[in-house]
Amino acid sequence: MDTKSKTAKSPNERLLEKRGGAVSVSEATLKKRHERGTMHARERVLSLLDPDSFIELDRYAVHHCRHFGLDSKKVVGDGVITGQGKIDGRPVYIFAHDATFLGGALGETFARKVCKVMDLAKQAGCPVIGLNESGGARIQEGVASLAGYADIFYRNVNSSGVIPQISVVYGPCAGGAVYSPAVTDFTIMVDKNSYMFITGPEIVRTVTGEDVTFDELGGARVHNEKSGVAQLLAADEEESFWMVRKLLSYLPLNNLEPPPFVEAGDDAEPADMSSLDNVVPHDPAKPYDMHDVITRIFDNGDFFEIAPLYATNLITGFARLHGETVGIVANQPKRLAGTLDINASIKGARFVRFLDAFNIPVITFVDVPGYLPGRTQEHNGIIRHGAKLLYAYCEATVPKLTVITRKAYGGAFDVMGSKNVGGDFNFAWPTAEIAVMGADGAVNLLYRKELDKLKEDASASSARHKELVAEYRERFANPYVAAELGYVDDVIMPSETRKHLHAALSVQKNKRVERPKRKHGNIPL
Repeated sequence: MDTKSKTAKSPNERLLEKRGGAVSVSEATLKKRHERGTMHARERVLSLLDPDSFIELDRYAVHHCRHFGLDSKKVVGDGVITGQGKIDGRPVYIFAHDATFLGGALGETFARKVCKVMDLAKQAGCPVIGLNESGGARIQEGVASLAGYADIFYRNVNSSGVIPQISVVYGPCAGGAVYSPAVTDFTIMVDKNSYMFITGPEIVRTVTGEDVTFDELGGARVHNEKSGVAQLLAADEEESFWMVRKLLSYLPLNNLEPPPFVEAGDDAEPADMSSLDNVVPHDPAKPYDMHDVITRIFDNGDFFEIAPLYATNLITGFARLHGETVGIVANQPKRLAGTLDINASIKGARFVRFLDAFNIPVITFVDVPGYLPGRTQEHNGIIRHGAKLLYAYCEATVPKLTVITRKAYGGAFDVMGSKNVGGDFNFAWPTAEIAVMGADGAVNLLYRKELDKLKEDASASSARHKELVAEYRERFANPYVAAELGYVDDVIMPSETRKHLHAALSVQKNKRVERPKRKHGNIPL
């Protein structure tokens, strides 16, 4: 990358320096960042956007604070670069923290610039992208810094569900600098370089006595794997740019537009769809990888997974079906047998609500034995958190298509896009098992007395148990019983799934649902 050309000073900047005014970043500072493998904020903006598309706003703005000697420390832009540009020819607004000035700390002018960009983005109906590297509020500016953060948070919330908001974290972000990314739709963190925490390791050590490193406290992997604060992990800055572009390729510019359509070529249909007929093992206890199902159905086998490292028992992400953007929610039998736990419920609920806000159809693949049981889950609120996923599916008015590949037991059957929570088309594979609970558990409950009488004869007990399980599956747990009752629209061969989903989406793409007039619902947060 030609970093020199991306950070060259303009004639106006050189004139300001001659007159003793604010100065821009020095070559020595840039060199140090490059040696560490990190870009300057301006380099990031110009690397992400289409060539020659960036129009900067408030480039020469400076702070007017005189406290603690800050009046003698000024740079043009006041530590943040803001403006508009294009990504793949589509308009976006952008701001990038400049950590070379006061660690990217936010002051009154800094906040005003960011708020201006966010207001323009909302008015124009364009996504807003934040490139974050900030130590938090600028202490020298006191309450004005805190008020500046509140102004930004207020705009984050007002833009939520109106325009896509994407945050990328490149370095340490602390205090108020972490809340804006947390409110946005997607957060990307760069491995080994980015950190997010309310208070840093030194304060943690002072207050709690806990000795913790930056990585252990709020590193990129912590927030991608454990907390769920971030949804994507980039290996380096270049990959983060690719992730932003890829993500935006699936999203509409705003909530009043349809998602972008990409013409599907002749080679868009996956070549190995016929192998879907053998993906689900004959043994109902044997796991399989739901990714093998997804990549065999959607255009070019391409699937952009969201939060791939968090709550891995549930898969979420974007794909295309005959050129149309769709969101995918799927149980993952390879992890916790695909059960729904607290983290998976929250992950799924947030993703479904995003899809609904931006007119993206939801396609659900179901192989779920139920909610994860246990004292830890109950004490931590699996009922409340599990209800979030239920709420999200019930609330969504976009097309909702569901495919039951194998198990669909208990309340989890209801939650995962069933007809009764507004599913438009529900398909089942012949391998589907739809029931209140698994056959083993049901037999143990229903025939407990009979089986107890056979305890002394282990062979007879085992044979009778197998017989009852087979009978239960035949009578209650197969997809044809649900189809007879109208809870499943059709039982289809796995290899025909793409065809049926495309037909269903084609007729439902213009779906309209009238909801009762209200301020908003009260999701069980």
